[in-house]
Amino acid sequence: MPIELCQLMKFGGLTPSGGEAKRAISEGRVLLNGAVETRKRKKLAAGDRVTFSGQTVVVQA
Repeated sequence: MPIELCQLMKFGGLTPSGGEAKRAISEGRVLLNGAVETRKRKKLAAGDRVTFSGQTVVVQA
């Protein structure tokens, strides 16, 4: 089941809350595979790399 970008940021420990994740995404402070991503509900796939505030999380299958 795919996970959304804002959910990954919250559950992956990049942000303390979903609200902070959505704010960071809308402000253009999140990179998906090296490019700025502003769609908070973007569906992620295995191997996608999400970077925020110097931390990177790789989506696992």
